[in-house]
Amino acid sequence: MVPVLIVGLFAMVAAVVIGPKFIEMLRVRNLGQQIRAEGPAAHVVKQGTPTMGGLLIVASAVIPFLVLSQYTPEAMTILFITLGCAAIGFADDYLKLRRRRSLGLPGRWKMVLLVAVTVGAAVLLQETEAFSTSVYVPLAGWDLHLGFLYYPFLFVLIAGAVNGANLTDGIDGLAAGTATIMLLTFLAVAGISWLRSGAPGERSEVYLDVTTLAAALIGGTIGFLWYNAFPAEVFMGDTGSMALGGAIAGFAIVTRTEILLPLIAGIFVIEVLSLIIQVVSFKRTGRRVFLMAPIHHHFEMKAWSETKVMVRFWIVCAILCASGFALFYRDFLQFVER
Repeated sequence: MVPVLIVGLFAMVAAVVIGPKFIEMLRVRNLGQQIRAEGPAAHVVKQGTPTMGGLLIVASAVIPFLVLSQYTPEAMTILFITLGCAAIGFADDYLKLRRRRSLGLPGRWKMVLLVAVTVGAAVLLQETEAFSTSVYVPLAGWDLHLGFLYYPFLFVLIAGAVNGANLTDGIDGLAAGTATIMLLTFLAVAGISWLRSGAPGERSEVYLDVTTLAAALIGGTIGFLWYNAFPAEVFMGDTGSMALGGAIAGFAIVTRTEILLPLIAGIFVIEVLSLIIQVVSFKRTGRRVFLMAPIHHHFEMKAWSETKVMVRFWIVCAILCASGFALFYRDFLQFVER
């Protein structure tokens, strides 16, 4: 577990140390956030805050990971999904900054690019030792054989997590904090699988490599959070939110805990559902269920401070992640031995 600790600590320290110069570079280049006019009025003061901080997360995590990685197909699959989604987010951020407005890459192009990421991930997954098109259902103990439908299922997982993370990134520290808790859960999942894998071998290397990548991303995200906590000095932008969403989906896919993703990433699900409910309700009845969607803005409109919203969402996220981990732990021998 030494590489795990080294990579996590190095990524965190690197993000904290590099952070001030990185933020200053963004500020000098006038790479500031464009605030949506229809958002909360209190957010107007955030106009121009340096964005694209996701580059800090990705760089501080990926570089130390690659130095100590075993380059297993499983870890490389997660890394590919993370970087692929980060690239899509970067393109979106770039277009927003170039056009000086809050709209960047059109939604249809995001979906097309996410399909490309899914295809690449599927190709890499077929190189992994434990690849299967079945999905394990804990408690029931079922292996659902999806066959060809597994590939559209992969797209739903990746696109869902990415969009959920993107919607959650609306309050200082909210997306970074909840993503860190989710990544910690997957670190525990991979770590226990590594401990249960027994004598050193190929499976042991896989779990250790996946755990190392999780630690690197956690370290980078915590280091970024140092500057993203209220009042934020830098925003992660779509570069960061899409990278983290992709990483979380990747860990669920590689650890074969796909069914647990809606629980572990429950905050993302809540954010997406709140927006869907708001849109459907307004189109059908002309009434809004929430004061503003996604739901974290609803609580802002009820005069909750950003810090209160952030911490309470962290608490809910931790409860959901603990529940997901408990379900994993109940059947973890099956996860490891399959």
